Amino acid sequence: MEDKFIVPQFIDAEDKIWGPITVRQFVIIIAGGVVIFLAYKLADFSLFLFETTITSILVLVFAFVKINGAPFHIFALNFVETTFKKPKIRIWRKEYIRIEKHKSKNEDIKPEALIAKKAIVPSKKLSELSLIIDTGGVFKGEKDANEENNAVYSEK
Repeated sequence: MEDKFIVPQFIDAEDKIWGPITVRQFVIIIAGGVVIFLAYKLADFSLFLFETTITSILVLVFAFVKINGAPFHIFALNFVETTFKKPKIRIWRKEYIRIEKHKSKNEDIKPEALIAKKAIVPSKKLSELSLIIDTGGVFKGEKDANEENNAVYSEK
């Protein structure tokens, strides 16, 4: 007996309730309508027009705008999280390595601090290394390539 399973497809597609409008969009539009109604009842006409304009723009953005395929409210939450909760990117730029030589416990000499200089790789060497990595080792570097070329052409 074969066990056959139905695999659901399009699980990220939201349910449509009226034309192209999804449940999430409908709820956002209803909430915006309630805010506009309250502004109509509680404010004078000029303030009502201002609040209606701002509310309508926010409702349209939150209901219909997608950034990178995600709804705007997800983008806004991610933006707020990365801006306020994790505001700084910390990069460690280590120039020198501090090495201390420790004497034995019986000796009363202070530990000597030695500073080892970090070897700086020239940009030409870095570009050559990246080319070696990008080609998967087919390109072996200028020095090795020149030695192979000299060996091939010196035989002829």
